Amino acid sequence: MKFDKPLIPGRLLKRYKRFLADVELEDGQIITAHCANPGSMLGLKDPGMRVWLSRSDNPKRKLAYSWELLELEDAMIGINTGHPNRIVEEAILAGTIEELKGYEILRREVKYGTNSRIDLLLQDDAKPDCYVEVKNAHLLRQQGLAEFPDSVTKRGAKHLDELAAMVKAGKRAVMLYLIQRTDANRFALAADIDPNYAERFRLAHDQGVEAYAYLCEITTSEIKLTNAVPILL
Repeated sequence: MKFDKPLIPGRLLKRYKRFLADVELEDGQIITAHCANPGSMLGLKDPGMRVWLSRSDNPKRKLAYSWELLELEDAMIGINTGHPNRIVEEAILAGTIEELKGYEILRREVKYGTNSRIDLLLQDDAKPDCYVEVKNAHLLRQQGLAEFPDSVTKRGAKHLDELAAMVKAGKRAVMLYLIQRTDANRFALAADIDPNYAERFRLAHDQGVEAYAYLCEITTSEIKLTNAVPILL
């Protein structure tokens, strides 16, 4: 996924009300940016951190700037949770995800389950439909270990139950964790943060829901899915 325009650097002043962030640009201007991330962003919102913003020319937008990336001394982190579906879709179409090759049709946001929409539905006449749920992971509390979730997610637990129901109905179901940070080399569930999610994952996995974790290559011009890493169950 390439950014439409060059990103703009700045320093984070504060993140508040979940979806707002005040940022000081390099010219000293202070702006408010949209933060498209409903999680706690644990460890990723300290004042003074170097951030990268996109700017929209759409006059109808309330906030012209969007917070896209966080730059640490040894890592780049994608914080915009609006991007993972597109990143994964591009990777599937390019054949990068070995486990999801061989489907003729890819559909987005298809209704299923109980008032839900699956992120990506893969279809082919020669095999069962494949329901793919994408989750963004950027929590890291131990060196190299990415985790999900960073806050309690009842919606995420519901998705696991619905994926398990798809397997029971004879379909294929996949939970794909997209790790949007460049300093990770493995993945685990943050069971101490959300024990219920970890338990629902275990039950869904036992019932046949597949799970994969993939890293990203992140620069100020592009975010691209690269390779799979181990999931520590």
